[in-house]
Amino acid sequence: MSAVNLVAVFVENKPGQTARITKLLADAGVNLRWFTIANSGSFGVMRFLVDQRDLAVRALKEKGVMVSLLEVLAVEVPDKPGSLQAVADLLGRNHLNLDNSSGFVAQNRAVLIVEVQELAQARTVLEREGLHLLTQEEMLRL
Repeated sequence: MSAVNLVAVFVENKPGQTARITKLLADAGVNLRWFTIANSGSFGVMRFLVDQRDLAVRALKEKGVMVSLLEVLAVEVPDKPGSLQAVADLLGRNHLNLDNSSGFVAQNRAVLIVEVQELAQARTVLEREGLHLLTQEEMLRL
C-alpha cells in the first residue's frame, strides 16, 4: 500500500499550542519526521509524520487532544522547476482536487505530500504517469 498515514491534530490557534502538542509527543518518545501547520482563523490543523503513529495517537488522546489519522500520498518527483505544477495539472485534468499539499527535498529526493478526497483514484492516475509513490516505511527512512 502506497498511502502514508499522518497524525492530524485539530487545535485552537493560540500561542503555545505547537509547544504543548510537540511536548506531548516528545514525552511519549515519538520522533517527528515531517510536519506542517495550517490555521484558518481561530483553529488550525497540525499534520505530523511520526515514527510511532499508534503511540502518538494514544498519547495525544489520553491528554484530550482531538487527533485522527489521515491518509495521504507521498509522490517522488524530479527536483526541478515545474514538478509541483506537473502533478497539480495531472490531478486537475483527472478531476481530482488537491485539498492540501506540501513538499520537501531530503537525500536528493524531492517529495510532494498530496492530500485528496479520492485517494485510490489519485494513486492510479499518478502511478499510470510513472510517478513513484513512497510507502510509510520509505518516508520514515528519508
